[in-house]
Amino acid sequence: MRGGHVTLLASSFLLILLRVGGGSDGGEFNIEHGKLSGIIIPGFASTQLRAWSILDCPYSPLDFNPLDLVWLDTTKLLSAVNCWLKCMMLDPYNQTDHPECKSRPDSGLSAITELDPGYITGPLSSVWKDWVKWCIEFGIEANAIIAAPYDWRLSPSKLEERDLYFHKLKLTFETALKLRGGPSIVFAHSMGNNVFRYFLEWLKLEIAPKMYMKWLDEHIHAYFAVGAPLLGSIETVKATLSGFTSGLPVSEGTARLMFNSFGSSVWMTPFSKHCRTENVYSKHFSSGIKKGHLAYFCDEHEFQTNFSGWPTNIINIEIPSNRGDEAYPSFIGVTQANMSDMECGIPTQLSFSAREVADGTFFRAISDYDPDSQRFLYQLEKSYHGDPILNPLTPWDRPPLKNIFCIYGIDLKTEVGYYFAPSGKPYPDNWIVTDVIYEIEGSLYSRSGNLVEGNPGASSGDETVPYHSLSWCKNWLGSKVNITRAPQSEHDGADVQVHLNVEHKPESDIIPNMTRSPRVKYITYYEDSESLPGKRTAVWELDKANHRHIVRSSTLMRELWLEMWHDIHPDKKSKFVTKATRGPLRDEDCYWDYGKARCTWPEHCEYRYLFGDVHLGQSCRLKNSSADLLLHYV
Repeated sequence: MRGGHVTLLASSFLLILLRVGGGSDGGEFNIEHGKLSGIIIPGFASTQLRAWSILDCPYSPLDFNPLDLVWLDTTKLLSAVNCWLKCMMLDPYNQTDHPECKSRPDSGLSAITELDPGYITGPLSSVWKDWVKWCIEFGIEANAIIAAPYDWRLSPSKLEERDLYFHKLKLTFETALKLRGGPSIVFAHSMGNNVFRYFLEWLKLEIAPKMYMKWLDEHIHAYFAVGAPLLGSIETVKATLSGFTSGLPVSEGTARLMFNSFGSSVWMTPFSKHCRTENVYSKHFSSGIKKGHLAYFCDEHEFQTNFSGWPTNIINIEIPSNRGDEAYPSFIGVTQANMSDMECGIPTQLSFSAREVADGTFFRAISDYDPDSQRFLYQLEKSYHGDPILNPLTPWDRPPLKNIFCIYGIDLKTEVGYYFAPSGKPYPDNWIVTDVIYEIEGSLYSRSGNLVEGNPGASSGDETVPYHSLSWCKNWLGSKVNITRAPQSEHDGADVQVHLNVEHKPESDIIPNMTRSPRVKYITYYEDSESLPGKRTAVWELDKANHRHIVRSSTLMRELWLEMWHDIHPDKKSKFVTKATRGPLRDEDCYWDYGKARCTWPEHCEYRYLFGDVHLGQSCRLKNSSADLLLHYV
């Protein structure tokens, strides 16, 4: 959910070259006349926030001064948590800052590379740093990589109203075109994809309808959607009801208070693929035009299938027998409350599907038992269902862009449902998670390990976003799809499987009939360049790729680089880069084979000691330049 940390990586390096030349020493690209730019849109909690106030913190030697790091400064979080919360939390209704402290997003690449720079904390909070390093290694110019950080606490409409974020993003694309002379590559991770989707809809109101497609073609060459929660994320529900600390040294109750003060807390709520909103496009910034009522409706399939198309019900919750303030006894009275359970009767257990969460049914059902429900319902109606630009809680259609690559990890243990019960404590600790339902490689299990009935998908998700949500972009593929499965590591092509023109039915998953070795991590490519003339759509599934760490995946960086290098090469022979083989591209890809007492890939790598090498693997280097090696992938 966090954006994990978002990933945008490659957009950066993708950007590149019309001509590539290599030196004789190898391992380095000399890129000339590069025209592409990379626009990075980070995910949830993946942009630094800095203080824009002077806040005196009592009982702490650490105060907050203008431009001090707020998200994420673990030192101040540990020493002055109350002050830190003042700078982080927003008014849950109008999304304004705390009267004593306000925070604003940082700018530039530094805002997304490391959230908490430092010798110890830096590596733990690294987001895009490895990707920027990769770009530099391959010779990408500094002005070709552009970060688009934003205040990830705000709802989409507030992003524009307070910060003019989408106006600035439009200018970023136009500036990149003038600066570099070519279109941009968008790389979005996690919630950054939701931001980019809203931008595309917002853009329809800013330029003439006849110019919309022309603007997109001129300014955006390709869109890489990494770890996109296309139908929402289940972890949002847990964060809303019981709190999700994300590893921070705070209690779950504190985490819940903070998360629920953000307007963006609703943005990744899971929703049904069968429900949509009839949007009435009107310029919300025009005082002369009033928006009409936007109907939220579901088709017949919603009521003919179980669980709104998800593997199971999202929420199973016990409703306490008492209401209002009596449902939240003081901590001292918890024991007495537990003693009187027999008198109060057995709580009622209710189950709610994704549709009932997204349309507010669930929160209306618990409104008598949870004081935060009214806040959620207010934000849901005002900032999402009532948004005149787009209701984000509706299924994605394929964006009208020339090249789209949807990329995500699969086959990791991922949460898909929860059981909640009253804790007997006051808000915000009034709910506890009593059980969790996981999807694991096509099956559903409870936290205790028991098999659970439901509708599991062919695979499981990326440990944060369920497979059902990640794989929705397969619906963007046409009726005939080419499927290729290859090892993620460097390989000679012996274990590559290809199926051409596989039939694909609308709104159905594509399950390749391919073998796999239990010891090999694969990447499966679904590619379609025929269904929409002049447009390409691809889906990449990476085995065991974690949602938050996928941005650090060397496999993904390599594939993104090869695909974009192939795109801009004048002599390319196919619509997509070949998957037949994957050899080393950098000195780091060469390593020592102790079993054979030589460098791996002897046709590409050789032992060449340089002063400072401390082990054999460091002395394995490319024989030829990286530019020469790239010619194998035209």
